[in-house]
Formats: sequence, C-alpha cells, structure tokens
Amino acid sequence: MAHEHADLHDPETDPLATYVLEPDDVRPLLARVVAGPGHATSTAVAPFTGAPIAAVPLTAPDDLPDAARRARAAHRLWAARPVAERAAVLLRAHDLLLERQSDVLDLLQVETGKARAHAWEELGDVANAARYYALRARRLLAPRTVRGLMGPLTSARVLRHPLGVVGVVTPWNYPLSLGLGDALPALVAGNAVLLRADPQTALTLLWCAELLEDAGLPADLLQVVVGGPAVGMALLEHVDHAGFTGSTRAGRVFAARAGELGVPVTLELGGKNPMYVAADVDVEAAAEGAVRACFGSAGQLCASIERIYVHEDVHDRFVSALVRRTAALRLGVGLDYRADLGSLVGPDQLARVVEHVEDAVGHGATVLVGGEQRPDVGPYVYEPTVLADVPPVARAYREETFGPVVAVSPVASDDEAVAAMNDSELGLVAAVWTRSAARGAALAARVRAGAVMVNDTHHLLWGSVGAPIGGVGASGHGRRHGREGLWETTWTQTVVAQRGVHTGRGLGMREIHELGPEVWPRVLTRLLRLERALRLP
Repeated sequence: MAHEHADLHDPETDPLATYVLEPDDVRPLLARVVAGPGHATSTAVAPFTGAPIAAVPLTAPDDLPDAARRARAAHRLWAARPVAERAAVLLRAHDLLLERQSDVLDLLQVETGKARAHAWEELGDVANAARYYALRARRLLAPRTVRGLMGPLTSARVLRHPLGVVGVVTPWNYPLSLGLGDALPALVAGNAVLLRADPQTALTLLWCAELLEDAGLPADLLQVVVGGPAVGMALLEHVDHAGFTGSTRAGRVFAARAGELGVPVTLELGGKNPMYVAADVDVEAAAEGAVRACFGSAGQLCASIERIYVHEDVHDRFVSALVRRTAALRLGVGLDYRADLGSLVGPDQLARVVEHVEDAVGHGATVLVGGEQRPDVGPYVYEPTVLADVPPVARAYREETFGPVVAVSPVASDDEAVAAMNDSELGLVAAVWTRSAARGAALAARVRAGAVMVNDTHHLLWGSVGAPIGGVGASGHGRRHGREGLWETTWTQTVVAQRGVHTGRGLGMREIHELGPEVWPRVLTRLLRLERALRLP
C-alpha cells in the first residue's frame, strides 16, 4: 500500500529551478585539480534538477608521478615539524569549517542531492574528528617505553613514523566525511595525502583543499586527483598506504592490485546492515530510531539499516509505528532545512532502487509504504519504502540496495534474531533496541559486525570519534576514527638499548653469553622462572 508523502517542491518558487554554479565561482576550485594540459573533463549532473553542474578536469595516470614527487618533498618538511604545529592546522580547519559551513553545505547538496540536515551531519562529523585528532595526536603519536628483556638494564622504546604519502579513494556519497575526514589523521601524523575525488563530488573536496590551505597547510601536502576506477588504481603505484571506501566488488579489485604492489590498504566496503527490535522495547522510540537509521541521505550511506528483525510480540505495533513515521517524512529538493529526505544521486542509483523493489514485489514482497518514484519532486527522488515478506530469492534480501528501502521481518526469539542478523557475508554495522542495557550488550557481542549500536543509530557511532569503525568479512578490514585510524598511516620502529655495557656496571646478554654455552641457558631459565613467579609481563 503506497502512502502520500509530503513534498516541499514548488517549481514556481524553488530557487533550485534556476540554481547554477557560476563559472567564476568554481574556476579557482577547478584549478586545484591535478591534471595536465589537454585533460579530459567530466560534467556532473545536479541530482535536484538534472542540470549540469560544472565541467571538472580529470586526472590522467600520467599526471600522478609529478604529484607524488611534490607530495614526498612536502612530506619530508612536514614530518619534521612538531606534532603540535601540525595539530594547530587541524584546529584552524575546525574553526574555518564551522565559519564557512553555509558554502560547503550548498556544495554538498548540489552535488549529492541529500537533505541539508544530512549534509550538516557530514560537516559535524569532520569538525568533531578535526578537534579530536588535533587534541589527541601528540599523545597518540608519542614514543612509548616498554619493558625490555633484562628489565631495568634494557631500554626498549617504540616510535611511530609517518608512512609518507597516503592515498585516499573517496566515494561520491559522503565526500566531506570520507574525504577530508580521512585526510586529517593522515596529515596530523605527518603524511602527505593524494585525495581521489569522484567526479560527481569533486567540487566539495576541492573546497576542502582550499580550506586547509587557508588553515595553514603547506602547499602540495594535500592534492586532489579526480577520476574513476582507473585513476584510483593508478594511485596505488605512488603511495605508501591507501584507504578505500566503496563497494565490496570494487574493493576486492583494489586490494588485489595493492597486494601485487605491496601497498597496505584500509578498506571500508559494503553493508547489508541489520537491526533487531526486542520484545521489551518502547515501540515508538524504536520506530523513530529506525526511521533515522534507514533513510539518512536517502539510504545512500554505508551504515544505513536495510534489514529489521522484530520480535513477534511487538511486530505489528512496531511496523504500524514505522509505517506511520515513514509516511510523514517530507520530501524536498532545496537549499534549506525544510526537507527530511532529499534525492538519490542520479539515474543509475535510481534504477538500482527501482529494480530491487520491483524484484522483491515480483517474488511476493509487500510494499507497506512508499515504493514510488517522485519526478514531481525531483528527477531522482524515490519515496522512503518499507517492505514486508521479502523472500531469500529477491535481490533486496542479500544485496545492498543503497537507497531508501528497508525490509521488515518477524522473529520468535533473540537467538533467531542473532542468527538472521549474522546470515550475511557482510559485517559493517548493526543495531539492537531493548530496554535492558545488559541484554543489549549481550546481544551486541554475538552479532558479527564491526560496530553495533544499542538503542541508537549511526549518529551515535560516528559521533564517538575516539572509537574505531570498520567492517569484518566482505565489509572490509582496517579502521577509521580513534587511535587506530591515526595509526593506520604510521609505521612502528622499536629501539632497544643495553645500559652499562661500556662501563662495566651492566649485566646484559653479552655478559651472560660469556659465561659459556653450558651456563647461560641455566641462568636464563632461572630468570624466566623468577619473572613468572613475580608475574612480570
């Protein structure tokens, strides 16, 4: 059953009907693209209107060697600076991002089609990460002392060094969060960054490069390359580490090439993310949380919930509340905060969503709400959709839809819910709703996912910037955020020194070996037993 959604589009008064980025406004940004003379261009289409945005220069693989050479030269000077100086740039970037938020929110909406509130979530995420790494980097990168073999006679220190040049391959759906957000920890660690922007959202990342320069980042430390899979793959030949966010299929190809080149990679890939609603929930609270979890950025979010399993005791009441709240969402395509849901990014994504819904219905699924395109609102707008009775043969059962579509299924117990949630090769995020904190923690520990939210959505997860985020299984490996996200772009060096060797005061391994091959094993055996008795680590 389809419901009428409120929409806010008025072609007579909507400024987007005539909204155009003026050439003089974007020319300085386009000049920042790493691209040689005679470059090809790509013209993205604004999701809100279907009109062209700007012809963006494309980077060719031949442009990368010079960019990497300049990045390495800049990195050497940057890495020599104290961490506090590097962190100061992140704090200034934080302040400038908040001051200039209106400009970048406009760009984000024009390029991605998302509602303004969802665009702001990106901005808030990056500001949060900038502050965290600026204030924590000095401690997280500091040398640490560990116990050596000979106790106080041995000095053992672990140092962290930047890897050099880090490649960041960013998708179109969250350019600010997944582009600038991933570049910041690499930069504060002392690296240079080659940031590959998707042509659809290149202007946002070029704006970020300008912002960092205004914040005091030296030239060539962050360079933006623009292109598709070919330039992303070519980037691997010029970097010391690469972060990739995208589909599982593309990520596997990327990782295979990285393996051939010996380049370590961090991968965040696809997700068919589940949520469980236990029998003891506040139904209205859980339904409100589900709406936020399923339809952010029109579902074009790696952490979006696409499967909901509901205990049969509350199934009907929860579904009723979910359908009611979903039907009340306001659709719109404007540069303001009136809309709850914006547009899909373009025709390919719209076609995928339509195909998944039609395929599910063709195999017996029921549309509880939504299920329709809304060209009267925007060319790529699709209603937020709730499906029931989706069978295993349907594409939407296992494949990531990456749109505003969620399937709801009843379960009879917690055990059945956990089994259903884990019935996927993907393991990015999951959610559990229950009144009991102990029950939520116990259930979360049984779910095979890189992160589990209890009684909240991805907002809580992404906002906890000190905690690492990443997938398991076909959803990738490595982590962003937290100290792990910073350490991904460093290498460790252990320096061990023996004290007193040249003064005669030491009793180190040299002296022990001089006791003779029959004596030193007995001495070390006694030492090991003593340390065991003293419970020394």
